[in-house]
Amino acid sequence: MFTIEHEFDATVITLVDEGITPLREDVTLSAFDTMITLEQWDAETDSVRKITLSPNQLRDLAAALNLPEGIYHSAP
Repeated sequence: MFTIEHEFDATVITLVDEGITPLREDVTLSAFDTMITLEQWDAETDSVRKITLSPNQLRDLAAALNLPEGIYHSAP
């Protein structure tokens, strides 16, 4: 399951892990004009883990999910 919310300065997508255990904590993706952040609660450190991507990195990641193994160069 996932939700999509449009806020003032970002689009926020929350991914909820459902189904067979072991389940993972929710993942929140916030898309701003200049960056995309991924956040997930880490119970071991009792903190939120955060990854920041550029729009180009997110585009390349989305493309990579549908490509076979190899090395690719993204268009400028």
